[in-house]
Amino acid sequence: MTDTTAPDTDSLGIFERYLTLWVALAMISGIAIGSFAPGLVDAIASAEIASINLVVAVLIWAMVYPMMVSVDFGAVVGVARQPRGLLITLAVNWLIKPFSMALLAVLFFDHVFAPWIAPEDAAQYIAGLILLGAAPCTAMVFVWSQLTRGDATYTLVQVSVNDLIMVVAFAPIVAFLLGVTDITVPWETLVLATLLYVVLPLIAGMLTRRALGSQQAIDSFSARIKPLSIIGLIATVAILFGLQGEIILNRPLIILLIAVPIVIQSYGIFALAYGAAYALKVPHRIAAPCAMIGTSNFFELAVAVAISLFGLNSGAALATVVGVLVEVPVMLSLVAFANRTRPNFPEVQS
Repeated sequence: MTDTTAPDTDSLGIFERYLTLWVALAMISGIAIGSFAPGLVDAIASAEIASINLVVAVLIWAMVYPMMVSVDFGAVVGVARQPRGLLITLAVNWLIKPFSMALLAVLFFDHVFAPWIAPEDAAQYIAGLILLGAAPCTAMVFVWSQLTRGDATYTLVQVSVNDLIMVVAFAPIVAFLLGVTDITVPWETLVLATLLYVVLPLIAGMLTRRALGSQQAIDSFSARIKPLSIIGLIATVAILFGLQGEIILNRPLIILLIAVPIVIQSYGIFALAYGAAYALKVPHRIAAPCAMIGTSNFFELAVAVAISLFGLNSGAALATVVGVLVEVPVMLSLVAFANRTRPNFPEVQS
């Protein structure tokens, strides 16, 4: 992974310029904290409601808020005039991604990794990966969009439409792929995550824009608070790796094996969506976020369902947690790639 910002971005701050380094240090620090300060990690872990960790929620809120300030609500209706990015997102997320993840999970755990993993464990890991594949991102995509200089308004619409579809499509898709009929969607998790990660930052962004008044003041304020997103991302990574530090140290081989299909899926889904956007001449400010949404995952929902279906210490729950650990470094590499390839995309949709 290299610099995650666009080569033509002016006045890069130290956080943006060396973001990959800070994230790597956050991962190492998180594991160290998990090992040497378990009491602190337990305290953070206990601050949880409906499978949503409130400490992480505050940090994600800090990441999302700066982008919400940039949302031009008067331009929301203009999304209908540029439907290609939204159509790509929906097609990839709901017609391809859940099924490709299931296929990769079965391929690796029923065949490639079969000599090293017991069949009952393999079935658990497959279930966890299916849950990840059926839950496209809700919150972190705002961060990836901001890092690729994506269209804040269009990204908001994409996420909102995705969430509406998730309400009706998640349970049937998971039930079909798992062969289980009694899938219960954890509505508390879904609703609370949407409120914390989308609705509240959106309201705060609206009130901020109204208080600032002019576009010049909004742009100036947005530039000043932009580091909040990066700081929030780094702190979130440290906490997530701290919460899972014991698992990483005690079961490194299993973590690595579970990560393989997730990484392949992530790069494959991104290539498909980003390639489709390029072929359809979608502007980069829309193309990059539309590819990121399907690549990233709504891990809180996946973890909550895995725990409710299979138990806290199940292989399925472990697989969803590995998805959390893999996501950030993979997404940073894709942000870097998207920024390097910006000149290949049109500025406006033809």
